[in-house]
Amino acid sequence: MMRIIAGTHRGRKIFSVPKDKFVKPISARIRQSLFDILRPYLPGATFLDLFAGVGTVGIEALSRGAGKVVFVEKDGVCMKIIEKNIAQLGFGEKAKALKADVLSGLKWLEHFSDYKGYDIIFMGPPYRTEENLPLAYSVRTLELLAEGGIAAPAAVIVVQHHKTEKVSAPAGLEHTRSEKYGDSVVDFFRIAK
Repeated sequence: MMRIIAGTHRGRKIFSVPKDKFVKPISARIRQSLFDILRPYLPGATFLDLFAGVGTVGIEALSRGAGKVVFVEKDGVCMKIIEKNIAQLGFGEKAKALKADVLSGLKWLEHFSDYKGYDIIFMGPPYRTEENLPLAYSVRTLELLAEGGIAAPAAVIVVQHHKTEKVSAPAGLEHTRSEKYGDSVVDFFRIAK
């Protein structure tokens, strides 16, 4: 069972998908470290959670003071869990869950940030298919992000990916930090100056 680590809803349960569903939520260890790094940027932030899964990262952001979170996930079962989590935690006023394929483009998401851009963008694309074949969506998603122009000028962009996936900054973004956790790497980017 997953729980919110800190903030106004610390210790509250987060619903997840059945074990046989091929969704691997972010570990508590990575989540704790990620939010320790993001702490200065969170109060009142407009937060975008791409490849949201069951919404664990965005929900943690809301508990820790984000002003608004937009979740994007294409799986219908996961969407129902995100909506259930938002409702049971009372985050309905600050959260929007959208069923869409991230890889089909991101420009349309500017509307949901009130055209001000997202202050923090987190993406945790799946590492593998159900057949256990490796996936590599991170660079393409970063490219779509840069092309879409939906990040606020001082945005923090975070990518969690498998250590074997090589992730580099596309035109318009620059890499600022990297953290390793077992098989996972968390890379941080910003808009290129």
